This record gives sequence, C-alpha cells and structure tokens, in this order.
Amino acid sequence: MTVPSLLFCILMDAIGMASYIFPGVGESFDLVWAPISGFIFMKSFGGMTGKIGGLISMVEEAVPFIDIIPTFTIGHFYAKYQSRKLK
Repeated sequence: MTVPSLLFCILMDAIGMASYIFPGVGESFDLVWAPISGFIFMKSFGGMTGKIGGLISMVEEAVPFIDIIPTFTIGHFYAKYQSRKLK
C-alpha cells in the first residue's frame, strides 16, 4: 500500500474545497473535479484502499455541501495506520 505525503493530501483536499471560494461556479467545478479526484485518489493510494477511497472521494466531491470532508487527509492517516499495523 502506498502512503502519499501529508502535504500532497492536504493540497488535494484544498483543491476540492476551493469551490467554496467561488459561489455559483463551485457546483459546476465540483462535478468536473469529482471524477478527477477519485482517479487521483485511486492512483495515489493503490490497492483496495485506493479503489474504495477513490469511489468515496468521487461521491463526496459530487454531492453538494459535503465536499468539506478532507477525504485525502483521512486516507493518508488510514494508510499510515495500516502500513504500521502490517509491520
């Protein structure tokens, strides 16, 4: 399992939350960003964590008003915990 850096995860979450900066345009941005976010999550984390997390990330970004959840950052800490648990 790959564990992307915390800085990368925070940056990805910040991009997802950027829609709140531009009222009215944000909803359109979320619909474009949702599949991109899911794909990036899947490729960044890899394995089953990446697939499930990518799906969750895509849904979270597409549904209005819940895209404030820091999916990438939560994924980072989950992957870090799992990698330590396997050692």
